[in-house]
Amino acid sequence: MVEFILRSVVIGIGATALLDLWAQVLKRAFGMPAPNWAMVGRWFAHLPRGRFLHDDIARSEPVANELAIGWMAHYAVGILFAGIVLAIWGVGWAHAPTFLPALIVGLATVGCGWFILQPGMGAGIAASKRSNANTLRLMNIVGHTVFAIGLYGTALLTR
Repeated sequence: MVEFILRSVVIGIGATALLDLWAQVLKRAFGMPAPNWAMVGRWFAHLPRGRFLHDDIARSEPVANELAIGWMAHYAVGILFAGIVLAIWGVGWAHAPTFLPALIVGLATVGCGWFILQPGMGAGIAASKRSNANTLRLMNIVGHTVFAIGLYGTALLTR
């Protein structure tokens, strides 16, 4: 159990860090805005208050330390997704990682954004309420593929 937890934490942090580096590349090379983790933090902070859906998270009541909450949630979710890989394929996967399990989980997790986070923050299912919904969807798929590469790569580096 200790190995499962440690590997989940290390692999999840590594994969999430790669995703954050990817966001910085997109920002610097193409001027794409980086994710606003404060709004994610605001959404997470409203959950214990019974508020799951927002018309527009930016207009919802601000929460103390929402940026820090957003960053912590971002990394906690990355650790959780790494744990899912290890729970399904076993800790042995981390000793001899293959890319397919990481890709399966990486792409499956796109659904969490499309069907939980985006609707909850007011963007609609799969960002359907946004004018650039198709671009956002494509960037979600690419980003979660980068996350999958991070899962696999971190597992390779730490095996």
